[in-house]
Amino acid sequence: MRAALAPGVRLLRALPRDSRYRGLTLVLTFLCYTSYHLSRKPISIVKSQLHPNCSALGPNPRNDSNSTTWCSWAPFDGDNYKELFGALDNAFLVAYAIGMFISGIFGERLPLRYYLSGGMVLSGLFTALFGLGYFWDIHVLWYFILVQVCNGLVQTTGWPSVVACVGNWFGKGKRGLIMGIWNSHTSVGNILGSLIAGVWVSSAWGLSFIVPGIIIAAVGIVCFFFLVEYPEDVGCSPPLHHMASNEEDAGGVTTNAKDPEAVMSNEGPLSISGQSTAECSDSPKEPAEEPEAISFLGALRIPGVVEFSLCLLFAKLVSYTFLYWLPLYIVNVAHFGAKEAGDLSTLFDAGGILGGIFAGLISDYTGGRATTCCVMLVIAAPMLFLYNHIGQNGIGTSIAMLIVCGALVNGPYALITTAVSADLGTHESLKGNAKALSTVTAIIDGTGSIGAALGPLLAGIISPTGWNNVFYMLIAADVLACLLLTRVVVKEVRGWCGYMVRKRGFKEF
Repeated sequence: MRAALAPGVRLLRALPRDSRYRGLTLVLTFLCYTSYHLSRKPISIVKSQLHPNCSALGPNPRNDSNSTTWCSWAPFDGDNYKELFGALDNAFLVAYAIGMFISGIFGERLPLRYYLSGGMVLSGLFTALFGLGYFWDIHVLWYFILVQVCNGLVQTTGWPSVVACVGNWFGKGKRGLIMGIWNSHTSVGNILGSLIAGVWVSSAWGLSFIVPGIIIAAVGIVCFFFLVEYPEDVGCSPPLHHMASNEEDAGGVTTNAKDPEAVMSNEGPLSISGQSTAECSDSPKEPAEEPEAISFLGALRIPGVVEFSLCLLFAKLVSYTFLYWLPLYIVNVAHFGAKEAGDLSTLFDAGGILGGIFAGLISDYTGGRATTCCVMLVIAAPMLFLYNHIGQNGIGTSIAMLIVCGALVNGPYALITTAVSADLGTHESLKGNAKALSTVTAIIDGTGSIGAALGPLLAGIISPTGWNNVFYMLIAADVLACLLLTRVVVKEVRGWCGYMVRKRGFKEF
């Protein structure tokens, strides 16, 4: 007797063909960038093992070495170990920031599938090479610095590629919510990277890098075989990125100054905003003449790109300081072990998932991307102050504060790097030229990556003077990020006020 068709297969058959392709694109790009962040996280977990508290491990078995650092991994066994950790972070982050500005230009001109999958395989190689330093017994700083620089450069292939792919498939109507959920890959990758690295951090820390390196390379191979870059490649209709009844504010982000239900009434969770009702054909459509890729300066002229780029610089400074230094902060202040501190730090990323979804949902409903970011940044500043002063008073308080701080810090960061980047990369001033999406994304994230490099560097310099000063620096960065969006926020508020006046006048008429 033949069994009934599997429920999952029946569900897939019930979905329209274009929805299946959009779902495939979301899942593949989600897994791709999850693996990117998974491979970046081990360094923050392993730091505490490279320079542990040797006196807690008992007497020194080797009489010829310093009794307080006998268990540390040279060259990180000196009093300047925090500065060396900062150098490792910045070798990666400075290379990433510089490479990102170039990466978007390449991404517009090369097949995204080749560019993304090749970058993932190379990222896996360099991540594994860092871990092989443990098994090859390497104790020279230049080796680890060189590997970090190379890894930072090849990892710039990821973000412009995945945002461009998702932007190619999805229109503007529910972009904030969809990308808010999709952007949880950042936090999921950080969580998985912490947990995987924590398995071997105390026994053989080299595997904390090698295993994530294998994972990202394997996902890159899967991406090569299954990723679809454009709807037209499989005969689907491209999304319409702009609707005539929407108003563009001076910041370049659409203000949905109409009933939110009207915006979303014709959209399912995987539908394309404004897409024609024609179904996907079985054969690819004849490709039209491709528009010329936008220049770097041309992308900078798009309204809103400069403001959001500079805001992201300071928002990412805060986020990446937590990414690279939170486990060590927990070890030093709360006196947890390396594995326990790594596990506890994942709560910050769990909060980031909630913050990204919440920011996307609110900004879709209100149409105010900048206002949503600004409000979350304003609330984040006092919450960071409270976490530093009362966050270690008990495990319950620590858990709650980490989740709240993670949501408020990573919410604006997630919104700017996803929905805002896609909005600006498909801005109406481009007249339908989608070739700007990767370049705009690279400019915004590249500027943010400068902050990502500065944050851990400043933390390494400031932390010897006390962790309080590190948190003051983070609070100041949050305030500056908020101030840089003031002009765009004012334009959004004026747009809402103008809409309310017109709506009231229409009702009176």
